[in-house]
Amino acid sequence: MKNLTLELISDFISKNEIPLKSTHERLCLPIINRIYRKMLMGIKFPSIKVDGDLIIDGHHRYLAALIANKSIDTIPSFRSSATEITNWKDVNLDISDWDTEAKILLLNKQDAKYNSIELDEIIEFLK
Repeated sequence: MKNLTLELISDFISKNEIPLKSTHERLCLPIINRIYRKMLMGIKFPSIKVDGDLIIDGHHRYLAALIANKSIDTIPSFRSSATEITNWKDVNLDISDWDTEAKILLLNKQDAKYNSIELDEIIEFLK
């Protein structure tokens, strides 16, 4: 399975209309990659939170779903007074991993439980 690269994501963003707007200036490439790969294996994720057409929570899931051509549900939320829109083309993709090994394991356990599959299936698939 192909991993996403900065170039692939940047190319996707530049060539596609992205309906929901970003409210983050930075995203983590390794997190997007893990979510993307899980989506390709059929893993479902919780809904992202939106206020109108603004993403409040779920930027990594949303972008991974778009690139994987998978749907992800939305639920209404509220923006704070500090919420600012960032053009997707201006979002900085950080190549360093924001998650620790312990956090990755915790997220894999949550995804396994949410999808009623064995943790080992997810771990094996992500190798």
